[in-house]
Amino acid sequence: MTQSNDHQLFAVILGTNEIASAVAIRLMRAGYCAVLSHDPDPPVIRRKMAFHDALFTDTVQIEDVVAERVDDGVQVYRALRQPPRVLVTWLGLLDLLPVRHIDLLIDARLQKRRITPDLRRLAHLTIGLGPGFSTNFNCDVAVETRPGKIGLVTDTRWTDAADGVARSLGDVGVERFVYSQFAGRWHTPVEIGTRVYRDLVLGHLSGVPLLAPRDGILRGIARDGIDAPAGVKLVEIDPRGRDAQWTGTDERGRAIASATVAATRLHASRRTTQRNPA
Repeated sequence: MTQSNDHQLFAVILGTNEIASAVAIRLMRAGYCAVLSHDPDPPVIRRKMAFHDALFTDTVQIEDVVAERVDDGVQVYRALRQPPRVLVTWLGLLDLLPVRHIDLLIDARLQKRRITPDLRRLAHLTIGLGPGFSTNFNCDVAVETRPGKIGLVTDTRWTDAADGVARSLGDVGVERFVYSQFAGRWHTPVEIGTRVYRDLVLGHLSGVPLLAPRDGILRGIARDGIDAPAGVKLVEIDPRGRDAQWTGTDERGRAIASATVAATRLHASRRTTQRNPA
């Protein structure tokens, strides 16, 4: 039976990247209506692993989950009367707050060098993923996303700051990425999943060509026509040959999603204990 609007679990996830999308899939399976709110910084490049492109094509499927675009608060409100689902929207947090009180608010934007806002008191439970979060300052629960350390932060320290070191894919680190050297308009005709070769022109940033840094499969590339800030990733090459992955959720995304769901369950059990002490 469909829950009433007053009781349907309502999650807002800031970000439309592959981590936000993996979290949304897990939350939907846990009974939430999960709404992913777009933020342009940083650009989403692993778009075949994310629900991001639903903003432009109405729906996107990852594994067995289909996400659909919603354009206003009324559509979100109506969706809360239906079975759990994933929605993607251009609406920001300030647009979503009036829809109904938010049960779960997650910042999954992974903005490594920006000051993160204080999310506390904006929802029943607020969770910060990645750099810039502490339960003493801006969230109820912080989740570490750094490879090898993924999981809940159980004290009040800050999550690890970005160190500028790219995790390895195969045996290749930062060399598989191409970054924007300056702010500009990005244009590309190349599709994710294409086999590319070193020095192939993959696109142009305000008329300046960007070349493939190595041979491999195009795992990620920023969407054509965006305004890219300086210093962000625009291209990623997967060097692993037959083991290359550019669709679906990956191991890191699933691990972060699992840690996030664990945080919601831990919080729920603590609230139950507080209400019903032994």
